[in-house]
Amino acid sequence: MAAAVALLNGACSKFLDQEPDDLLTEEMVFNNEQRTQQWLSAIYQYMPDPYWDYGRRMGFNPLADEVQIPLTWSSFGWWVANVQQGNWSPSTETYDLWGNTYKAVRAAYIFIDKAKALPGQGLSQQQVDRMKVECRFLIAFYYSQMFELYGPFPLVKGVIKSDAAITDLLIPRTPVDEIVDWLDRELLAVADALPVRLDDENSNFGRPTKGIALACRARLLLVAASPLFNGNPLYRGLHNQDGTNLFPQVADVTKWKRAADATRQLLDLAETGVYDLYREYKDGQIDPFLSFQNLFLTTANQNPEIIFARPDNDNTWEYDKHSQPRGFGGNGAYGIIQELVDAFYTRNGLPIAEDPAYVEEGFSTADVIYPNTSWDLGNQQQVKGLITPAGTYNMYTNREPRFYITVRYNGQWLPKEGRNTQFYNGGWDGPPSYDSPPCGYLVRKRIHPESIPRNNYTPYRPGIIFRLGEFYLNYAEALNEYDPSNTDILKYVNRIRERAGIPGLNASLLGNQGGLREAIHTERRIELATEGKRYTDIRRWLTARSIFSKPVTGMNAQGNAAAFYNRTRFMDRVFDNKMYLWPIYQSYIDRNPNLVQNYGW
Repeated sequence: MAAAVALLNGACSKFLDQEPDDLLTEEMVFNNEQRTQQWLSAIYQYMPDPYWDYGRRMGFNPLADEVQIPLTWSSFGWWVANVQQGNWSPSTETYDLWGNTYKAVRAAYIFIDKAKALPGQGLSQQQVDRMKVECRFLIAFYYSQMFELYGPFPLVKGVIKSDAAITDLLIPRTPVDEIVDWLDRELLAVADALPVRLDDENSNFGRPTKGIALACRARLLLVAASPLFNGNPLYRGLHNQDGTNLFPQVADVTKWKRAADATRQLLDLAETGVYDLYREYKDGQIDPFLSFQNLFLTTANQNPEIIFARPDNDNTWEYDKHSQPRGFGGNGAYGIIQELVDAFYTRNGLPIAEDPAYVEEGFSTADVIYPNTSWDLGNQQQVKGLITPAGTYNMYTNREPRFYITVRYNGQWLPKEGRNTQFYNGGWDGPPSYDSPPCGYLVRKRIHPESIPRNNYTPYRPGIIFRLGEFYLNYAEALNEYDPSNTDILKYVNRIRERAGIPGLNASLLGNQGGLREAIHTERRIELATEGKRYTDIRRWLTARSIFSKPVTGMNAQGNAAAFYNRTRFMDRVFDNKMYLWPIYQSYIDRNPNLVQNYGW
């Protein structure tokens, strides 16, 4: 790599690595229909896996206030365990999104430059034109990802030739507004060139459509409007060596309107019948348990909520194995923290601190039944609607349906194992093994009920990157920041709550910007929990440092069965102001003197 821009590595590719460079040239690739298709497929390989990439490689879930792993897992390559403790520098080996992005982008630009119709081999000009539009989308998507983590970066808009002068290689970072404007225009143009629906939803699942491009654009503009990038005083002194400011110097509320308008464009498309919330019903009413569980298990042609998903998730079994109890054959320590447990509402749709019916200590004396569900995984007898049997710790009774789909707690029925979980010290699934949940909870969300880690059996499900529910909440958030009396705010948040089986937000909140902001932020935390979104949220809102000023807690997993149900400090996480953006690897800085490091690093 001759400069910080990793584009200089040559083309992508797992595909190109199949043969020596002197035998397989670009000319040979693009004169062959099969190799042309393989080149494009290789660019897709950089698409994140929402299970294992967000869970481990990129680390979004454990870097947020959602997931805690044993600190001993750092010995097994879990770099996020070190970062949780503040052990992070530009020389730390983490997930190299910067380098991978430029490899993928260079490969995409080469495709745009070199790919051609091969009618004699069945590759038409129309097909090639469509594939080039796909490449443009992939470039914009990968750049948008990098923007969320690193902020401004050198915006490369075409192939850098191998014989380019060194001055053309040492590219400085591009200012935030210039990047956002370029990506905005590019994604809008790509959206106009892509079909609304794929010709064959099964064979083409995962390829971009108009809605996918609009969703990427809407999310980008939401992030750009947020306090992290919109007049953040921390970054007022960050500039290139020629004095060019990299961040906006003052906040601009109209950026929220721009984000809302972009999201509205996606929602308008959805409401023509292209997308809808995933719902299942019992006796004509929404079944909130099966709706939320099966949302993540149902593939695109049967799931109207999926906007964009990765079809091939090679490591869902790793996600499942690490999230399931040790006594069930799992690695059993990919765990949820108490703060996320506490965030879920009660059955009445209220925070636990505001619901007088909430009881925390002691054990229930009767079965708790929810009438409007066919979910039967909560009890040994598989009685539909029996969610918590008598004897369940009261903290876990009478909670909203999303809680039971997201969290695996101590004493919960484990259907495929035929017993209750035991996360306490000496239990089947607890310490002293480090393969036990450090805070007394495991992630349950997105785990297939038929998954059996002991047999490495994991049924297929798609890796959802964008779904409609997120954009309902994105829209409400953006509206509230510039037009807090807009009735669409409650309309779209309450659609999410209706599907979740809880009452809607009170209309009296409308116009109360601070109150609505808190409600929307909480709704996002619950609805999108462990989907890889929270980490960006708490950074773009500039709330992460405040959140991690308090200890991460859980149940007393080191205690025996009698001592388990006590709130216990697990660790003090470290989050400094510099950690709102990732550091650029020092090796990239060293190779490009025009590349300035992020604040604080």
